[in-house]
Amino acid sequence: MKSSFKNHRQGHHFGLLCAVLFLAALLSLLSPQFLTTRNILNLLLQSSVNALLAAGMTLVIITGGIDLSVGSILGLTAVVTARILQSPIPVPGAILGGLALGAGLGIANGLVVIKGKIPPFIATLGMMTLSRGLALSLSGGRPVTGLPREFLLLASSSVLGIPTPLWIVAAVYLAGTFLLARTNLGRYIYAVGNNMKASRYAGCPVPTTIITAYTLSGMLAALAGMVLVARLDSAQPVMGAGYELNAIAAVVVGGAALSGGAGNLGGTLLGAIMMAMITNAINILNISPFYAQILQGVLILAALFVHSAGKSPSRSCITRHYGPGRGQKFQGGEEV
Repeated sequence: MKSSFKNHRQGHHFGLLCAVLFLAALLSLLSPQFLTTRNILNLLLQSSVNALLAAGMTLVIITGGIDLSVGSILGLTAVVTARILQSPIPVPGAILGGLALGAGLGIANGLVVIKGKIPPFIATLGMMTLSRGLALSLSGGRPVTGLPREFLLLASSSVLGIPTPLWIVAAVYLAGTFLLARTNLGRYIYAVGNNMKASRYAGCPVPTTIITAYTLSGMLAALAGMVLVARLDSAQPVMGAGYELNAIAAVVVGGAALSGGAGNLGGTLLGAIMMAMITNAINILNISPFYAQILQGVLILAALFVHSAGKSPSRSCITRHYGPGRGQKFQGGEEV
């Protein structure tokens, strides 16, 4: 069963990669601009913020949760970081402060879910509203401008001809892939998403695992906010509104199961790139932007259908809700 599920997941990723390549080929025929170096870099830069949000969202969704607050955390940490940058505190200190705030908000989400026993949807919805309100209050509803040039280099500089935001995304995804594939925390994340009750009996630190996932999600939302602020040269209190939906879409298109226990960052990255390609195609082909949401919605529904069709009934209904059978290993490696 585990081998069959793994083959299905690999097949989904191969199919998604083929879809990305097919879409790229089609767009290159429809518009000569698409495959230009300038447009490709612009497309990847457009996807960078969503890719960072989706990386954290992937960890949360694999545990069986969801984080609706990432867009608002992005906005709040952007405003706070910009305010710090206007003070005598040096740029590295401001960046660390913003990341710490994002991590703290993520910890708060995890604690509300674990200690308060509140469903993740409701808990993070509350944090979404709270963070957005704080962003508006701290900024007075106005953009925060006048940021130091050293901070703006976060988006405007490049290394080996590749923009710095893309290096940041690459570093995050490499580190995240290692975490999920090679560390105990990664195994715990999958185990909790597969079967929380069984993983608790097997000795998995369930509360710590879930809180860590939300912490990383909050920190990556803060990082995404800094990249966006550096690109726009201002922090706006409404920044990131609705971005949580784009992040969830990238994760789902990438093959993660909203029920938990399945997904990886490679698929999420492909999902984020495909979402950016759709938006980019709408722009270069001069199509109404309203069609972008329609196409993205169709893509999400198709991804959900494909995942549901390939999901083992025994895994989804019996294993998840009643636990693995005697001596059977659930994802994460522990045996019950």
